[in-house]
Amino acid sequence: MKINPTLRRASGLAVIGSALLIGQAHAQTIPESTECIAPAKPGGGYDLTCRLAANGLQDTNLISKPMMVSYMPGGIGAVAYNHVNGVRTDDPGLIVAASTGAAVNLALGKFGQYDADEVRWLGALGVDYGAIVVSADAPWENLEELMADLKDNPGEIAFGAGGTVGSQDWMKAALIAKSGDMSPKDLRYVAFEGGGEALAALLGDHIQVFTGDLSELKSQLEGGKIRVLASLSEERMGGPYADIPTAAEQGYDVEWPIWRGYYMGPDVSDEAYQAWIERMQELAEDPVFAELREARGLFPMSRFGDDFDTYVKEQVTEFKGLAEEVGLTQ
Repeated sequence: MKINPTLRRASGLAVIGSALLIGQAHAQTIPESTECIAPAKPGGGYDLTCRLAANGLQDTNLISKPMMVSYMPGGIGAVAYNHVNGVRTDDPGLIVAASTGAAVNLALGKFGQYDADEVRWLGALGVDYGAIVVSADAPWENLEELMADLKDNPGEIAFGAGGTVGSQDWMKAALIAKSGDMSPKDLRYVAFEGGGEALAALLGDHIQVFTGDLSELKSQLEGGKIRVLASLSEERMGGPYADIPTAAEQGYDVEWPIWRGYYMGPDVSDEAYQAWIERMQELAEDPVFAELREARGLFPMSRFGDDFDTYVKEQVTEFKGLAEEVGLTQ
């Protein structure tokens, strides 16, 4: 049966027209003026997360007006979380920066009356990974050797990082201890103001193990001053990290992804939420954005919508269990 060419063209135009109308409908659910709240002061990880979205969307022409980045420090994210849930519950132009640290704080109940179910988790655009680090002249060549000594003398090996007990960096150490059938309570842990201070303490032999992040170790790796016993990633990373084995491949089932993502208010419409998911997916697939993400020391991660929502809530549940085990919550 032959199809009239005129009908074929008309049918094709109708399909294209329908697709354009759908795209325009989604675009209209996101206002021209958009904003990202960084729940901290300028210059930190949340600022980086907002800039990742703002610069990425601008550089790839996915927004017509620059995204405004505003700062709302307080309570390690709690002030912003409460603001979105209490004031800007349905703003279709607002996204808020979040990370694994937000999941930890939600697990510890640091966001007051609100839990992980209160917002619409949008997605993650990048990720870093935890690492178990010792100095280059340390006696341990691999994670197994460190764990053997840790079992024999847990109080003589000092772990240290840029966070107190209950923080992300402490969680890495606690999970490593658990994976070796040790109680996190038995760890000797020293808290520092930041990762830089903790790394300096490692190099000065004030601590023996630093639970840092891969991206902050690049220059130290090149200088030969440290040895990374394990990356807490699903698989080995490339480039300068290619020779670093994962904890899992050494027999210790520990992963610690430090994701950089976003959430929206609980009453944002399904249409606006879906439009943002599609826009973020498009951004994640753009090679221009890939260069921008790499320049900020992040690895690829693309989780959006229901997939990301489930992922965050599973993390919070896991962290709650660990916190209860060591007495951080009741």
